[in-house]
Amino acid sequence: MTKEKLALEIIERLKKEYPDADCTLDYDQAWKLLVSVRLAAQCTDARVNVVVEKLYEKYPDVKSLAEAPVGDIEAIVKPCGLGHSKARDISACMKILMEQYGGNVPDTFDELLKLPGVGRKSANLIMGDVFGKPAIVTDTHCIRLVNRMGLVDNIKEPKKVEMALWKLIPPEEGSDFCHRLVYHGRDVCTARTKPHCERCCLSDICAKNGVDN
Repeated sequence: MTKEKLALEIIERLKKEYPDADCTLDYDQAWKLLVSVRLAAQCTDARVNVVVEKLYEKYPDVKSLAEAPVGDIEAIVKPCGLGHSKARDISACMKILMEQYGGNVPDTFDELLKLPGVGRKSANLIMGDVFGKPAIVTDTHCIRLVNRMGLVDNIKEPKKVEMALWKLIPPEEGSDFCHRLVYHGRDVCTARTKPHCERCCLSDICAKNGVDN
């Protein structure tokens, strides 16, 4: 089986397994996803979802967060780790949104990358989830799983994985595919324990099981 065919088969099986998979960060406005994705670095989405409730209670919009002292932001987001750098980036981001974009989140990949603390993974997540554009989010689950499955060959660098997947994954499937990898990576193809291959919907086509694709 070619990598292209393998990718399509994996996509279809994961669709059946996780039909409602979506972003695990809670947000109802684009700027909130921008904040949450910065806080999610080296932190669980579950913890971020709890912490941002307090943040938005005190600063309910872009303007108020842009005007907030960095120290006050840091005091709230500290449980997410790296509190000072995350607070600094969030403050700078909100200021740029107010000054350059009328309080809105820019809708192009290149403009998102210019924002403090926004890398390719974050920009892709926002492009896919907020703006419905083609996106591939190479988080730790994605990188681990596509290597195990045999879609990429021992590639660990996020950008290289992203570029390899763009050649295999139909553009309209990328965002949802990556969300499903997160669900599958947490529930079945785990990192800290032995993967639960016995209950994996991909076990018969997965390279980890010695399947020659």
